[in-house]
Amino acid sequence: MYRVGIGYDIHRFEAGRCLKLGGVSVPYGWGLAGHSDADVLAHAVMDALLGALALGDIGRYFPDTDLQWKNADSMAMLSRVVEMIGEKGWQVGNLDSNVLAEAPRLAPYVPAIRDHLATVLGVDPERVSVKAGSHERVGAIGRGEGMAATAVVLLERSLSALRGRKE
Repeated sequence: MYRVGIGYDIHRFEAGRCLKLGGVSVPYGWGLAGHSDADVLAHAVMDALLGALALGDIGRYFPDTDLQWKNADSMAMLSRVVEMIGEKGWQVGNLDSNVLAEAPRLAPYVPAIRDHLATVLGVDPERVSVKAGSHERVGAIGRGEGMAATAVVLLERSLSALRGRKE
């Protein structure tokens, strides 16, 4: 009655864009490059949710070739993915995530990111973990060229799906 999914995303920094993480604006001189708002954390969470139910990845539902998703709010996209898993009889049990970047320092924003993700996922913030770490100056992330995120989700069969199940 459980499913686990893993998500990963990476984006390079780009001038002139707003940096969004988990739907929260983080003041910084650079944003992330991408077709949508490039919220690397929201994208990793979406891929984890979709992966848990073997539904593919976010590119299948929100392709970067579709102008409908140009500069789209990734949290609205995440909300749609949460609806999709609900329609299939599942709900989020918990989320564990990591954001990897040399800069900016994310610790002051983690509580707001955690709360925002919890709201969209429909769970108590106690079920959402958001950790921030550096890449210790190794590789492209370590050189400050971009940011990556990982996410692991546990999905549980929803109570309504369990009640409707024939024994």
